Amino acid sequence: MADLPINGEFAEPENQLSVHRDVVIVNNTSHILDFLLFSTPMDDIFTCLLTWTTNISRRFINFIENLVLQDVYRCREGSIAVSSMYCMENSNSGICQRSSYEPEGEFLANTDSGIIKTNHCRQLRRDVPFIFQGLMFPLFALRLTWRLVVAPWRCAFYYLNRTQAQVYSIVSRMERTLRGSSDDIGWLQRTPGMAPVEDGSARFLELLEAIRNGKHTLPNSFVYLLVPGLFSNHGPLYFVATKRFFSKMGLACHIAKIHSEASVEHNAWELKQYIEELYWGSGKRVMLLGHSKGGVDSAAALSIYWSELENKVAGLALVQSPYGGSPIASDTLREGQIADKETRRIMELLICKTIKGDMQALEDLTYEKRKEFVMKHKLPEGIPLISFSSEARVAPGVLATLTQIAHAELPRLPFLKFGSSEFDNVSGLGHQVPIVIPVSAAMAACALHLLLRYGEKSDGLVTCRDAEVPGSVVVRPEQKLDHAWMVYSSKKKNLDEPNSTEMCEALLTLLVELGERKKEERKEA
Repeated sequence: MADLPINGEFAEPENQLSVHRDVVIVNNTSHILDFLLFSTPMDDIFTCLLTWTTNISRRFINFIENLVLQDVYRCREGSIAVSSMYCMENSNSGICQRSSYEPEGEFLANTDSGIIKTNHCRQLRRDVPFIFQGLMFPLFALRLTWRLVVAPWRCAFYYLNRTQAQVYSIVSRMERTLRGSSDDIGWLQRTPGMAPVEDGSARFLELLEAIRNGKHTLPNSFVYLLVPGLFSNHGPLYFVATKRFFSKMGLACHIAKIHSEASVEHNAWELKQYIEELYWGSGKRVMLLGHSKGGVDSAAALSIYWSELENKVAGLALVQSPYGGSPIASDTLREGQIADKETRRIMELLICKTIKGDMQALEDLTYEKRKEFVMKHKLPEGIPLISFSSEARVAPGVLATLTQIAHAELPRLPFLKFGSSEFDNVSGLGHQVPIVIPVSAAMAACALHLLLRYGEKSDGLVTCRDAEVPGSVVVRPEQKLDHAWMVYSSKKKNLDEPNSTEMCEALLTLLVELGERKKEERKEA
């Protein structure tokens, strides 16, 4: 075929490739016309139709590729500024040529033969996304159908995973609740590097027997400070009998006036101030006897402020003190167990709102807090230490035992007037009545619970193993004593057994002997 004039110029009939950025358009229309106009034999008709069909299919595929590439370019660049182009088609040659004033950023589609010349067409720019979306409609419909089919399965798997997580959480909480403090009780004895304990029970029983026979050897060269335990502010008779007994013997004895429901570190600071005041006021060193949390507070004061109290403290006796921790406190406040948040709210209501205490006081007695504190603040070496631990009775008869913890002052009530001067001049009398509650019964129930659950002997609140301080002289009495027996008196008294004041005197006497022995050992060394 001859050259065809386009805009006054001639274009060669052979395939020309015009590339602009990403898309190349080639037209081969002349090749199709040659088959249609000049291939007249019947045997070439099928070949012509086949070639024509193939060419049209290829054109359609190239057209779709152009639309996809245009849309992709629009998504990547944000917007495609199509420059001014002119479109002039020749029905014979089908050749289009880009104008000389065409700016950068145009698209040219690639075909097998020919060059298509396009101009600026605003309608094409508006229609290309619509055409592309129309062609992609089946794909969108298929995707929507797939999502509708998969959505129920996804919801099922989501709820299945959520249910599985909830079941796992419940099982984990149940295991943590049932296991309780099994791994924590007696951790002091299992920890490597802890000093061994010495059994002083035999010597304690000898001193106790001598005291009951009227032999009192407790010297007056010390000031004896009794440190009460948790909730002692709500028991007016706490250590009162012991202090009165020591005062009758002419000994300087005091009960530390501290806020028992405060944290261990706070009470340690208060005791440090109390010890220094007693020392500078009397010129005598102080012997400490702490019961329950009072022993923990006293040990904390010596551990933290030993550099200031070294020459002011002569010894420390810890009576039923949870130095290693208490399973009752840990089981009550342990996180991750069943109803842990509800239990904590109840304890906060009782301690913080009702008795105006600090929740930290109970938390400091848990195994977690005690491990952290003991590893950080160890007791000083060389100081005389005594640990007193006991086992409560769990017999059924103990469940009916009542314990006197305070007394109440009745108001003065005037007598009725009967018109007689003998009764009219009487103003009325008042007297005190004891306040008794079943403290011993509660201790017996707790001790039975710890014995059945953990197989551990305890006084109801503290196990025997957790009350033994490393490096101390341990006293294990033969008498069954609960946690409240040492400070509160019971209505059911047995005169054949020693009382709490005699045991406190025996413990302090043994502590004085231990201090003298350590002093001699230092001289020999």
